[in-house]
Amino acid sequence: MPDVNSHDDPKEQGPKPPFREKEQDGPGREADMRVKPDFGEETYRGKGRLEGRVAVITGADSGIGRAVALAYAREGADVVVAYLNEHEDAKETERVVAASGRKAVLAPGDLADEAACRTLIERAVEAFGRIDVLVNNAAYQDKSVERFEDITADRVERSFRTNIMAMFHLVRHALPHMKPGSCVINVGSIQAYQPSAEILDYAATKGAIVTFTKGLAESLIERGIRANCVAPGPVWTPLIAQSFAGEKLQTFGKDSPMKRPAQPAELAPAFVFLASDEASYVNGEVLGVTGGKPLG
Repeated sequence: MPDVNSHDDPKEQGPKPPFREKEQDGPGREADMRVKPDFGEETYRGKGRLEGRVAVITGADSGIGRAVALAYAREGADVVVAYLNEHEDAKETERVVAASGRKAVLAPGDLADEAACRTLIERAVEAFGRIDVLVNNAAYQDKSVERFEDITADRVERSFRTNIMAMFHLVRHALPHMKPGSCVINVGSIQAYQPSAEILDYAATKGAIVTFTKGLAESLIERGIRANCVAPGPVWTPLIAQSFAGEKLQTFGKDSPMKRPAQPAELAPAFVFLASDEASYVNGEVLGVTGGKPLG
């Protein structure tokens, strides 16, 4: 990916389909991908916008979460890297955070379980004493289906427990350790506005996240804590390799106005902005990073 300060055609700044990628079983692992996502190691340049802050980032082992962890570290933040069980991927995130001169704490656990959410927050407070930024990025997305009936009850429950219920638990447990000036950043999706029937359980959780963010922002601003949401369009991550197969996997992102999916590195600046003092008057917003697909 070219330097972020270049003036090249944005349509040409990342790999395009077709992708000669192999399908994975969940959870997807970046280490097993043939076409590696670009998380910004060679291109992201920090400017000290998050100096001395502490960030908890869920799903930080790979994809968007890793790109945000790297960017935050290069902006001066220490990072708690929360993830399910993708230990090899998480070690890579730890490496790039440490190489940026900041501390990374690895925190595996299944956030579909409230106890794991509580343990994650306790781990962060034990390591750093506080939480300045909570990024709720972790998500579960199962295989795309041909028929609505193939979306089982267990699958729906798993999606909602991981994708939205965990956000309620994490925010509740984190708030006692957040001070005025702190913020929550949730990760929604274009799926909240343009849902795909084959992953409707996932799309429904993303709609819930948008609503959760707007209500949370009104609730927390009295404490001086902002809450916002980033809504990506198609992004090349391990989640895609575990969710799609065949032509859908090989041509992922082709229907975007950019004719390609975003790379995780292209999402990270939005998270930096929302966490920084530059966004001090931004609250309850959904920031779309969709390559031109409209939200709504």
